[in-house]
Formats: sequence, C-alpha cells, structure tokens
Amino acid sequence: MKPFTSSHALFQVFADHGLDRIFLVPGESYLGLLDAVVDFPQIDVVTCRHEGGAGYMAVADGRLTRRPGVALVSRGPGASNAAIAVHTAQQDAVPMILIVGQIAARDLRREAFQEIDYQKMYGSIAKWVFECQTPEQLGETAFKAIRMATSGVPGPVVLVIPEDIQQQTVAKPAFKNHPQVFGLPEQSLMDEIGKRLADAKRPLVIAGGMFNCPGGREALKAFVHHWQLPTMVSFRRHDIFANDDPLFVGDLGLSNPAAQMATLQESDFILALGTRLGDITTQNFQFPRYAQAPQAFLHCYPDSRIVNWDTVADYPLVCDPVALVRALTQANATQPGSARQEWLKALRQHSEPYAAWPNREAKKGVNFTDVVRAVAENASRDTTVCLDAGTFAAPVYRHFNFKSGQRLMAPLAGAMGYGTPAALACAMREPERTTICMVGDGGFMMTGNEMILAVERKLPIIFIVSNNGSYGSIRLHQERGYPGRVSGTSLFNPDFYTLATSFGMKAARIQYKAEIDSVIKSALATREPLLIEVNSSLDAILP
Repeated sequence: MKPFTSSHALFQVFADHGLDRIFLVPGESYLGLLDAVVDFPQIDVVTCRHEGGAGYMAVADGRLTRRPGVALVSRGPGASNAAIAVHTAQQDAVPMILIVGQIAARDLRREAFQEIDYQKMYGSIAKWVFECQTPEQLGETAFKAIRMATSGVPGPVVLVIPEDIQQQTVAKPAFKNHPQVFGLPEQSLMDEIGKRLADAKRPLVIAGGMFNCPGGREALKAFVHHWQLPTMVSFRRHDIFANDDPLFVGDLGLSNPAAQMATLQESDFILALGTRLGDITTQNFQFPRYAQAPQAFLHCYPDSRIVNWDTVADYPLVCDPVALVRALTQANATQPGSARQEWLKALRQHSEPYAAWPNREAKKGVNFTDVVRAVAENASRDTTVCLDAGTFAAPVYRHFNFKSGQRLMAPLAGAMGYGTPAALACAMREPERTTICMVGDGGFMMTGNEMILAVERKLPIIFIVSNNGSYGSIRLHQERGYPGRVSGTSLFNPDFYTLATSFGMKAARIQYKAEIDSVIKSALATREPLLIEVNSSLDAILP
C-alpha cells in the first residue's frame, strides 16, 4: 500500500471540507501532488489549456459553491498566467485557493530557474500567501487556507509548495473547521433601527453579494416587503433581487443617469446590506458620500475592516446581513404612508425608462442588443448567464430583466477572458440548468479554447460570440476621446463558426436581425454544446 504523504494530507483536508473539484494545467513542479490526487477519486480533476482559464474556472466555482475554488499551476510562467484569476477573486470577493508548485526548498532565494517570490508577487491581491517549508505544513496550511479564503471578505489564498516536500510520509490529518458565528446587535439597537425604518419617508436598500447564499435572496425579499423598502442592487449583482419585483428600483453601476442620482440623494435612510460599497456602486464615493453621508446610514457586512472604511455609518453593524434582515423581519412594521409610496414612484420613474429596451437599427450587421433581448424574452428561470467583459455586455446589465431563479455570473473586476471558463464551471456544477455564455470576439480569443471541455464532458452550454472585429469597449472610449484616430483596437478574426465545428461542436450564425429569434429559440431547445457567431455591428455601440 502506498504510504500516506504530505500531498495526501493536503488533499485529505480538501476532501474533508467539501472541496471536490480542482482545475489545473499540469507542471513538473507539482508532480507529487498529481500523483497523490489519484488516490482521491472523490475529487474531480479538470485539465485545462491555460492557467488563466483554470483560474477563472476556480473563481466561478468558488462563487457558486461558496467554498474555495481550487486551481493548481506550475511555478514561474504558470503562476504568472494565473495572476489574473487571483486579481478577479479579490475584486469579486470570491473564495479561491491557488496552489503553485515551487522550486526545491534547498534552492529558494538563489534565483533558480523560474523562481519567483510569491509573497512579493501576490501580496497585494491575495488575502494570504504562504510558502511551505516542511512536508508537515501541507495539511496544516490547507486547513488554514480554507478559513482564510472564506472568512470576512472572501477572497484568494496562495499556497506555494516546493517540489521536494511533496512526497514525504506524514500523519493523516483530522482537522475540522467550524463556521464563523456572528452575533446581532443588542435588542435596544434593533428596536431603534426598526423605529427608524418605520419613520423613514424615503428609505433605500442597497443589496450586495453577501445575499448570494442559500436562503439569502428569500430573506432579502421578505425583509424589504415587510418594511416596504425600495431596493437597488450593487455593481453587477443584478440577480440578488428579482428585477420584476415592484420594490426593485435599479442597480448602481457604471453609468447611472445624473437625474436618477440626484433623486437618490434625497433619501433619508440608506441601508447598505452585504455590500462593500466600492467606488462603482457609490458612484465614485458620492452615494453614500465619502467620509460622512447626510442621510442616516446603516452599513452591514461581516468584516470590521469594511464597515466604516470609506463612509462612517450611523449604524456600523459587523454581522451577517442575512441574519440581520431575518431578525428585522420579525419586528412589527407599520403600514407606510403616502410619502413612502411617492418615493417609490419617483425612483421607478427613473429606473423603468432607463431599463427599457432601445430600438436602434444597425447600419451594418446586427445590433447585439437585439440578441440579448431575444435571450431575455426566451430564457427560462433556471438560466445562468455568464458574461465576459466588454460593450456587448452593456445591454445585459441595463436591460435584461433578471427574474427569480435566473443567475448572473459576471466579473466585477472587468476581466476579459472570464466568460468561457465561468460557463464551463457553471455547467459542471449545475448541469440541470441552462448555461448561456455571452462573450465578445476579443475575450473569446483569450480563453475560448477552453470550450473543448464542453465537448469532452458534453456540457449543454450556449456560447454566443459577438463578432464586431474590435476591442469594442476601448474603441468606444477611443472615439470619444480621440475621434477618428483608430489605433490598436481593430481585430482580424477567424471564422468562429468553423472553429466551433472543428472542436466537434454544433454551430450557428446570426447575420441579420430577422434570424435572431429563430436561432435563439432553437439554441435554447438543445441540450448540447453550441456556439452562435453573431455578425455584430460595431457602429451600434459607437457614439
């Protein structure tokens, strides 16, 4: 019988804590780990084609499961390629563990072949970076990595494992993590918050990603309906609260109209629940206002570093927002007066026209907004929409009416190349749902090769590639700042339809507006990998 090694200890800790899938590009610096994982059939090994793709899959998997997504890469080039995923996990507040095979411990800090000091490399974007020194540390640090990745603001952890400490005999670990327990404010403060909610004439809830948990969305809905509170979602968290709910009044994103923001400033009680209140959600720290808001302000987040970080709160609550809203839903709520109803009406007068579908004809090709509209009108409630970064996604954020049950997987970091790997991770984790990946031609050429996994594992993903021959988002800014002076933003693309078929995947094309509905409906009826190439109009997105 093969002895129990240090690498076995690492995977034993992972398996004991429900980490059942790893994404990797193999490397010689962690052959010991690759050998050990053979003895853990309960851990699914997903072989990827690029470390960026493997990392993105781990990020998406962590977001879905709320357990750390795990990626394994080799030293030097592999670790460098995976850096984008660490940055994305940090920006998106997603638990992730990146394992890097390292040069032999005896050669550390001698500038050996492919050596990098990963504390210096990842120190500003990872929650914790640790380089193991002894075989016994592999199991211990795996145990701590899980805690670090999931506590407070979830995020990425990097474990660095030299190649010469991966196969020594060690004792079998028997560690057990326990979930953090957060208390609630004392009853007198809860009563004060309840009175403030009852008295507020113009309250507003800003709901964030911490409600992306079992029962979180339901608790939020019950709370805001109990108190009749108009509700917005934070940056790219559209699926936290049903967009067709009568209390939904929009999202706080990249381009909220000035008139809407002026109205929001009239609120008298802001409840920021489960959101870090970053610069985009706060409209560059203008709402709530930096330092101190003129409104009464409650900020609830389970990390003391976040609460009061940029804007001091009247109610700085370091606790679980889901538990908080559940407790507040138990309090007696009075029927809101006419002022509250007028406030809700005023907010919806901004959000509804802004979200209405436009009617802009493309001079050449297809306006991709029309494709998004067809998807929105035909997608079932068990649909997950995975987005890459780019202007093609703008109509999803602005016009797609996310209903209860529908999910949005989009990178808060604005990272190109996220869409395809995220869709693969989603389809593997939730194969019964419909997974739709929308991606631009630029982002698809970064990680689109990972779609071979959809063919290999027969994952029913619909890849919709917007081909406008341009890095469209940058071209848009280029035309605004330097009109008529195009440089570096044009793309020479392959035939994506033929590329998909060469991968063994079915494919379709949308070249004209009249083809959109039939192609989308046909795609939604299939349960196998399919790529749709859209001849998108560049003109439709330019100023």
